[in-house]
Amino acid sequence: MALNPPLHPVVAEVTARIIERSRATRADYLRRMDAARDSGAGRAKLSCANWAHAFAGQTIADKLTAMDGSKPNVGVVTAYNDMLSAHQPFERFPDVIRKAVREVGATAQVAGGTPAMCDGVTQGRPGMELSLFSRDAIAMATGVALTHDAFDAAMMLGVCDKIVPGLFMGALAFGHLPVVFAPAGPMPSGIPNAEKARVRAEYAQGLVDRTTLLASEIGSYHSPGTCTFYGTANSNQMMMEIAGLHLPSTAFVHPETGLRDALTAAAAKRAVELARSGQGRMADVISEKTIVNMIVALLATGGSTNHAIHLVAMARAAGVLIDWTDMDQLSSATPLLARVYPNGSADVNAFQAAGGTAFVTRELVRAGILHNDVTTIMGQGMEAYFQEPCLIDGELVWRDTVEDSLDLDILRPASDPFQKDGGLRLVQGDLGRAVIKVSAVKPENRIVEAPAAVFETQEDALQAFKDGKLNRDVVLVLRFQGPKANGMPELHSLSPALSVLQDKGFKVAFVTDGRMSGASGKTPAAIHVSPEALAGGPLAHVRDGDIIRLDAETGVLTTVGVADLTARPLAVRSSANAEGSSWGYGRELFGAFRHVVTTAEQGATVCFAVPAGVGGHTDTPPNPNFVDRTVDA
Repeated sequence: MALNPPLHPVVAEVTARIIERSRATRADYLRRMDAARDSGAGRAKLSCANWAHAFAGQTIADKLTAMDGSKPNVGVVTAYNDMLSAHQPFERFPDVIRKAVREVGATAQVAGGTPAMCDGVTQGRPGMELSLFSRDAIAMATGVALTHDAFDAAMMLGVCDKIVPGLFMGALAFGHLPVVFAPAGPMPSGIPNAEKARVRAEYAQGLVDRTTLLASEIGSYHSPGTCTFYGTANSNQMMMEIAGLHLPSTAFVHPETGLRDALTAAAAKRAVELARSGQGRMADVISEKTIVNMIVALLATGGSTNHAIHLVAMARAAGVLIDWTDMDQLSSATPLLARVYPNGSADVNAFQAAGGTAFVTRELVRAGILHNDVTTIMGQGMEAYFQEPCLIDGELVWRDTVEDSLDLDILRPASDPFQKDGGLRLVQGDLGRAVIKVSAVKPENRIVEAPAAVFETQEDALQAFKDGKLNRDVVLVLRFQGPKANGMPELHSLSPALSVLQDKGFKVAFVTDGRMSGASGKTPAAIHVSPEALAGGPLAHVRDGDIIRLDAETGVLTTVGVADLTARPLAVRSSANAEGSSWGYGRELFGAFRHVVTTAEQGATVCFAVPAGVGGHTDTPPNPNFVDRTVDA
């Protein structure tokens, strides 16, 4: 079958619109990256004192290699910690990378580390209010690491929710360099995800005790590696593959295997190859077409709703402007090819065994849903990503992926998808604009019209559930959860209660200006409502008992029978809740973020805010004193 079939007209239309919308910002970004490239290799600009500081901690052999002046130096940015199971394997990655690049006459250094918080630990806790903001902090930390300007290529070590988007954004500020992302892979499968969800629902109803719940959770999250459901972390990995920043099919190889170490070493050597060839700089890999491919990959696999926010900010870092209308239109043309929990019963290990990322990539290219005329770290086009790695007699080899899915309950071809459109949709109306993940919601639950029950906090909503006040058809509205209010925490702690109500036969929906976990599933949830309530958004006008209609099939989110919603007075956030979100658990350090953060549809970011009265970037030539230092100051 031809590898360059006609592009789907909707994909072509959306891509053209994004290119036109981004013309000025993309050109500005590429000018800046060209200027950085043309100023020469970073190490050539270091004075002797600068150089000595940069390599003082290296081995004698590495110092001698670096002194040659022509041997590439790879800067590694790591998000290692051992609180986060997915990142625990990164402890040993720098040694694997150093050894690999030495074999090809280069050097590597850990340029810096970034935060990496575990949403599983902070879920339902005050620390969750720093979760989204940590993405931009990670981007900034990546910038700090690479600003030493002593590197010819970079490697990013990260997997989880906010970490990969932050590394991606930070690395794009150094897009004149080739950048390779090296994942750690998922933990082996534990107890089935459906069993875990059942125990959580029973605990929410008081049917099992905490000891039973803890045993279930430990059975699910039990070893180093990524959680095995298809949430934000594993959606990250799918998108990095499609973006061409991974070696092919490396996302879902287990951490503690010889194959994982071989892939990490190969990724390091590939970074050196790219540095020597001058090819594959990140600014060229991440184009408008690549961003469209990333959106399509998310939609085709039922990926995390968090990326409706992250992708906007990630694209903006490359000068590409996208919005939720783009995502919604692409969803209409993108077939759903995968069912992985919470969209099905299988986990990512079963997904990989059935054909995995290579199968999905090939099917989407063949169907004309992905752009094939893109640059990746492997070269031109996506064909390299139709392959998967294996070890034969200790050697890393690449082979074509399976022609047919090995489990049609998990993975299907584009010619016979689970559904003809993708996993995310835009809903809008007099309550604002929001996104909804439909891939895990049964068709009979996608339209809900019911009275509103309005809350300001998760705790109040959960208490109402425990008191039996929500045992009815209801649209639970949780407001003052947006980025300006409290950092836009995930509200996954509500998922078991909502599921219980739905299982009792009630028509239930959730509407919020906050976020839900990428693991959230079967209850229809219109999330990221924008503008948020604290900024005067429509949710601030909703009252208990208002009839709300959420129709995921037609894209409607509206009140029913309310003549002029915004004519009502705005609800005022309680002073106790406002004060409680402004300090404690480190939240007082992020007051400036809450003040300047953009809306959810603009990426909920602080990285691209320009102070009033200040223009954008200028492309004045760099000061020659900093381009070619001739003094040893």
